[in-house]
Amino acid sequence: MVYTVTFNPALDYIIKIENFEIGKINRSNQEIILPGGKGINVSIVLNSLGIETTTLGFIAGFTGNKIKEEIEKYNIKTDFVKLKNSNSRINVKIAKNSNTEETAINCTGPIIDKDNVEILFQKLEKIKNGDIIVLSGSVSKGIENNIYEEICEKLKEKEIKIIVDTTKDLLLNTLKYKPFLIKPNKEELEETFNTKIETKEEIIIYAKKLQEKGAQNVLISLGGDGAILLTEKNEVYYSNTPK
Repeated sequence: MVYTVTFNPALDYIIKIENFEIGKINRSNQEIILPGGKGINVSIVLNSLGIETTTLGFIAGFTGNKIKEEIEKYNIKTDFVKLKNSNSRINVKIAKNSNTEETAINCTGPIIDKDNVEILFQKLEKIKNGDIIVLSGSVSKGIENNIYEEICEKLKEKEIKIIVDTTKDLLLNTLKYKPFLIKPNKEELEETFNTKIETKEEIIIYAKKLQEKGAQNVLISLGGDGAILLTEKNEVYYSNTPK
């Protein structure tokens, strides 16, 4: 079983507008509502590949109920902690059409207290040897930057593969647990090392620094320019992005 954890899931409200103007009344050509969040996206892709997966995390209010409903339309298992305060976030994404760049407004999400985090920890106890857990995305207000580290600590005695897709301290704090795979993008790699990266050679240099800190395999996504993978066998692979 692959478990994915999304601390701050969202409804992605995608609006297609032909000629968007600030300060004017704009009429949309199309609206789409999708469940969003990195871990949820992983579960949806895995499900399309025929791999069983369960989504974990936190949901709140009517938007949280809608997120759960939309995920379950894919026949994906959900095991969320239901918060009593506020609502899960709605992210608004505006685009002229499918071929143009999006303008996104990402909201903050609800506050998660320690009692709710403990409930999540209890749910993680069901993870068995041979399972995979994917820790991805940002965290909500009230959550410390060592939360992924805490999860790794609680699971360290189990023979599982841990995959981490986040940035800065959330990522760096997990490296001592030697995660099987980490997946920062180029911008997150720059944030982690507080530098500007210009070339693929520089990407490889900084990805190797993450391996030196404990990561087994490092995948750097480059958006429309593809991805670079450094394996635990010191192999380097580059892939472009299909159109």
